[in-house]
Amino acid sequence: MGKSRKSFISLYVKMFFFALIIFFGHSQIIYAQPVLPNIQIGIGPTENPQQAASGIQILALITVLSLAPSILMMTTAFIRVVVVLSFTRNAMALQQSPPNQVLIGLALFITFFVMAPTWSQVNSEALTPFLAGEITPEEAFDRASTPVKEFMYRQTRPRDLRLFMKHGGVERPNNLDEIPLHTIIPAFIISELKTAFMMGFMLYIPFLVIDMIVASTLMSMGMLMLPPVMISMPFKILLFTMVDGWHLVVSSVLAGFR
Repeated sequence: MGKSRKSFISLYVKMFFFALIIFFGHSQIIYAQPVLPNIQIGIGPTENPQQAASGIQILALITVLSLAPSILMMTTAFIRVVVVLSFTRNAMALQQSPPNQVLIGLALFITFFVMAPTWSQVNSEALTPFLAGEITPEEAFDRASTPVKEFMYRQTRPRDLRLFMKHGGVERPNNLDEIPLHTIIPAFIISELKTAFMMGFMLYIPFLVIDMIVASTLMSMGMLMLPPVMISMPFKILLFTMVDGWHLVVSSVLAGFR
């Protein structure tokens, strides 16, 4: 487990290119030898089908490159982590501290940590055999999707999964392999959002108590013109620091993944 986590960043990069290979592996065009693309800016008629196919593939490549990060984020632990961290910052009434770059970076590395066993399984069962030429792109895609499905299924509520299966006309599956990706992915996303909002609500409660105490104290002293948020913010930061808040938040997030 330790070795897989240490090498996970390199695996993540390999998985990104693996997605591109799988995408273009479904193409029926077979090249006899490697050919460098001839890129020309312009629109005009062509009599060579090979040139037209190359242009379509370049357009598809640009589309995949723009959508691949979002797809990878939506099928991992990133959703829950980034929403909980955002709730934590808002609960303390801090607008830009920590900044967005820090929150996103922390969420990404926590996601790497959580997804390391899953992507290690994908690497050993799908990516490595595919790069060695032992399996076809279709087999590699099926093997790669199975561990990701298992991870998403463990976090998905049955109610959300039944919702998309009902509206998608999917019959009751006998096993996990029969659940299509276009059904389990949206169910996983809304389940993660619900879990993240529940954790965010629990984070707000202690800070809300501080706001109420400060507001009632200022009112009893007749200081109605002084904003309570200005007084309560230092106490929120002090409380969060004394209880080692970031450790508690991250440990709760990690413990929530099954």
